[in-house]
Amino acid sequence: MKRHLLSLVFIFLGCSLFAQGRLIHTGEIPGYVTLKCDFHSHTVFSDGEVWPTFRVREAVQDGLDAIALTDHLEYLPHKKYVKGEDNSAFAIAKNYTERRDLILIRGTEITRKMPPGHLNLLFLPDSITFEDTTFLAVIEKAVNEGAFVQWNHPGWKAQQPDGIARMMDIHHELIEKGWLHGIEIFNDGVFYPGVMEWCIDANLAITGNTDIHGTTAEVLSSSSDSHRAMTLVFARERNERELKEALFLGRTLVWYGDTLAGKIEYAAPFVSSCLKRTGAVYEDSSYNYYRIENLSDIPYYLTDGVNPDAPKSIELQPRAYIVVRIRKEGGQTLAYTVSNVKIGTGERLKIEL
Repeated sequence: MKRHLLSLVFIFLGCSLFAQGRLIHTGEIPGYVTLKCDFHSHTVFSDGEVWPTFRVREAVQDGLDAIALTDHLEYLPHKKYVKGEDNSAFAIAKNYTERRDLILIRGTEITRKMPPGHLNLLFLPDSITFEDTTFLAVIEKAVNEGAFVQWNHPGWKAQQPDGIARMMDIHHELIEKGWLHGIEIFNDGVFYPGVMEWCIDANLAITGNTDIHGTTAEVLSSSSDSHRAMTLVFARERNERELKEALFLGRTLVWYGDTLAGKIEYAAPFVSSCLKRTGAVYEDSSYNYYRIENLSDIPYYLTDGVNPDAPKSIELQPRAYIVVRIRKEGGQTLAYTVSNVKIGTGERLKIEL
């Protein structure tokens, strides 16, 4: 009997040894689901430090819905020790990913000097190869196969020593041809001023990713961040096809540290879905007291309140609430600037609760 019980215990443990996923509560936009994504990561099949299945396990533990493996096409420093080809990391991770309810995107990073710099090709078919490695030939072939082209870290100091992102002739050409679909405004701890405006003007997707080579645990332990950087994508359903469509249409926000960044048409309804103001929960002879709730894991810092009879600023921590009072003699409007939500390099979202 004891032997049978012991066998059942081992069977149970064997069936349950999966990476435990983190649940992250974010906002929603009516008609869409919010997918938490990282479109830039590396494994030992280029210059990363981890095996592809570890990258998947880590993404689950970090609360992602989708991850792209984007090992360098041209830069393979471990090739002497790690044999494989363009599909190896994806092939190793694919079955492992499906069992863990994570969307895995096949990609690669085109690795060139500036210009043009580094670009990720996402949603590549397994069959694609690049015999002609001329830059525009590679991009054209990928685009013809349905790839999403993302310009990575446009102000990376290794290629732009002053850290300033610059749009060059080749990037204008890519945009004119319809061969550039998104740009990273945030990469590996760095935000690039001015890039949001490029995306808005050219109707490109705004993305932000980790560009992770080591582990997210060591990255987070060296910062005050509670989560890895990610691109929030608003898709009609939680699958690769709808994710890809939403990305091409630019339905994204970027969440890094305590900051959200993106186009106002997505930022405004997203933030509104996170914040809830109840009716007066209490009143006295002079004041009405309202409960303001933050339903998400994203903090919000409300400043520059326009109502002189209400708090000038409100800090709403993740999944918490605060009670504020408004003088009865004044108006009951609560309108603020959300200081940690960027809708332009120097512009912040304004909301009314």
